[in-house]
Amino acid sequence: MALFVMKFGGSSVGDTERMKRVAKRIVEKKEEGHQCVVVVSAMGDTTDDLIDKSKMLCDAPPAREMDMLLTTGEQISVALLSMAIHSLGHDAISYTGWQAGFKTDDTHSKARILDIQPDRVKQALDNGKIVIVAGFQGMSDSGEITTLGRGGSDTTAVALAAAIEADVCEIYTDVDGIYSTDPRIVRHARKLKEISYDEMLELAHLGAAVLHPRAVEYAKHNNVCLVVRSSFNHNEGTVVKEDAVMEQGVVVSGIAFDKNVARISILGVVDQPGVLAKVFGALANAGIDVDIIVQSGVMNGEADFSFSTARDDHDRAIKVIEGLRATLPYREVTSEVDLVKVSIVGAGMVSHPGVAAKMFEVISGTGISIKMVSTSEIKVSCVIADGKLQEVVQALHTAYGLDALEQVYVGGPQVRR
Repeated sequence: MALFVMKFGGSSVGDTERMKRVAKRIVEKKEEGHQCVVVVSAMGDTTDDLIDKSKMLCDAPPAREMDMLLTTGEQISVALLSMAIHSLGHDAISYTGWQAGFKTDDTHSKARILDIQPDRVKQALDNGKIVIVAGFQGMSDSGEITTLGRGGSDTTAVALAAAIEADVCEIYTDVDGIYSTDPRIVRHARKLKEISYDEMLELAHLGAAVLHPRAVEYAKHNNVCLVVRSSFNHNEGTVVKEDAVMEQGVVVSGIAFDKNVARISILGVVDQPGVLAKVFGALANAGIDVDIIVQSGVMNGEADFSFSTARDDHDRAIKVIEGLRATLPYREVTSEVDLVKVSIVGAGMVSHPGVAAKMFEVISGTGISIKMVSTSEIKVSCVIADGKLQEVVQALHTAYGLDALEQVYVGGPQVRR
C-alpha cells in the first residue's frame, strides 16, 4: 500500500461529467489498496467568472475580499467531488486549505506557506477515508483567509505530499506528461519519461505551463517525487525527480518560450559607480522583475545598457526610469514590446561545447536577429522578435534531435491553477 497525493486542475473537474470521471479515477486507486489525498482546483472558468463579477461591482476590489471570494471556487469543487466519491460507495471527506492545516503569511493574493499541520488529514486517512483538500488557499496566524497566487494548487499538492510523507505526488492535467516543447506549437513534440528538478524548474521559469516554478522548487527542496499525467487517459506520465536518466545522444531536454517580454534600453548613462544599483534598486522597489541585463562598452565616459522585463510591466518600468532622470542623467530611453524569449534547457549542455553556437545558427537561419542572450549551466535564452516564434521553435526542436518519431500530440490547451 502506498500513499498518493493526486492533484486535479480546473479543466479536469470542469463540469459534473468530468467530476464523475475524476471520482472514478480516485476510487480505482483506492480499490488497488492505496491511501489517497486529493487536491482540487476550482471548476473550469469559475475563478475567471468570480473575478468578472467582482469587477462589475468594484473597480479595485480589496485584496482581502478577493481572497474571501476566490477561495469559494475550490470549496465548491472539494464538496462536489466528495459527494461523487460517496455515490461510488467510498467514504470521503472534504477540507478547506485551513482545515487541512495550511498556515500562511498575511499577503493576500500571493501568500507564502509558513507551516502545514496536517493532523486532520492524517486522522482521516487512518480512518480509511479518501481526503479531498481545496488547493490554492490557507489561513494566516491572524485568522485571515489567503490565496497562494498562480500555481497555488500545484504548490498545495506538493507541500501536502511533503508534510504527510507521501510516496508520490501525481499532478493530473489535460496533457499526458511533460513534452520537449509546447505540443500546440510543435505537433511532433516528444513526451519525456523523466526530467530532473533543475531542468523542470528552468522550463517552468522560462514559460512552460505544465508545472508552476514554486511547486517544482518545493518538490526539489523536499525530494517529493512528482508525476505529471493526464486525467483523461491512463497513459504513463513524466516523472520529475532529482536524477533523471539522460537519453543517449540528447543534450537538450526541452525548449520553452515566453511571449510576455519587453526590452528597455537606457542610452548615454554617465559611467560611474552605483548607476546599475540605483536603476535596478528603483525597479525592485516598484515590484518589477528584471530578467536579462546587457551593458555595452564605455565610450566618452558614457555607457548604454538594456534589460528585459515582462511586457505587462513595460509602462511602469518606463515611468520608474523617467523618475530617476534628475539624479541619473541619461541621453534617452528606448524600448521594444513585440518580443519573445526562446530557451533551450538540458543537463547535458554542461559537457557539450557548441550547444549555444548551434542555437544562434538555427535562429539566424530563420532570418531573425537575436537581441539579447542569457546563459546558465543548463540553459541558453535568446530574446527575438515575435514574428517567427513557431518557425524558430520548430527549427530548434529538429536541430537538437527532439522530434518524436511516432507520436503526434492531438490534445487541447494547457491550463495551470
